[in-house]
Amino acid sequence: MTDNENMAQITPEQVGLKNRFKFKCHPGVSCFTKCCRGINIILTPYDIIRLKNRLGLTSEEFLAIYTEPHIMEKTDLPVVTLKLLEDEQKSCPFVRDDGCIVYEDRPTTCRYYPLGVASLTHKEGADDDGFYFFVDEAHCRGFEEDKTQTVAEWRKDQGVDRHDEINAEWTDLVVRKRSFPQNIKLTEQSKQMFFLASYNIDKFREFVFSSTFLDRYDIDAATQAKIKNDEVELLNFGMRWLKFILYKIGDFKVKSPQTNA
Repeated sequence: MTDNENMAQITPEQVGLKNRFKFKCHPGVSCFTKCCRGINIILTPYDIIRLKNRLGLTSEEFLAIYTEPHIMEKTDLPVVTLKLLEDEQKSCPFVRDDGCIVYEDRPTTCRYYPLGVASLTHKEGADDDGFYFFVDEAHCRGFEEDKTQTVAEWRKDQGVDRHDEINAEWTDLVVRKRSFPQNIKLTEQSKQMFFLASYNIDKFREFVFSSTFLDRYDIDAATQAKIKNDEVELLNFGMRWLKFILYKIGDFKVKSPQTNA
């Protein structure tokens, strides 16, 4: 997800997985790394897991050093964006003149570029290949390179599929909330829970295992073992829990008072 309306001309044409386009980015193009400056990148939950592990930080440390919190106007949900350097070009903290120093763990938006992806509405059970558009920035010379691929081929080459698969439940939460009337607001506690489960995976694990969470919800031993040792499993668990507490969707079992006694 990105919000470059003021920095890029976005072609409003919808393209699908089979559409072909010409593009290639490499150190030889004159604009190399310009797309990493003056940007506004919303980080997904999986982006944060990959980056904080790459840097050897806790999620809380990564959030404090490298992100800025915001409230999405259309959804009233908290999100985080990558904190840019305070240099003249407002550069990404991970970009150097010769490229990205965290390239293997770069955010989802960076992997998609020069494509943008958007979901317009929440449709229960929809079979949707996605809504894509081109981020056509004036400085970009990648479109002049002689390499052609489909949107599907680009996604595979950039490793997007895995990111989208892991972020799918989170994306559904955001899109589902976007479909609500704007006058329906979340409580501050709900926003805090959304932020915790989405972005602060280390604190969310602590919340699950060190609070009264397991006294209130009936979580089987196998699930507990998976989410305790696997951050992706924990993230997916958190998204299912959020869907349950925010939208009353799912099969979370709340323990009865007798069970807790």
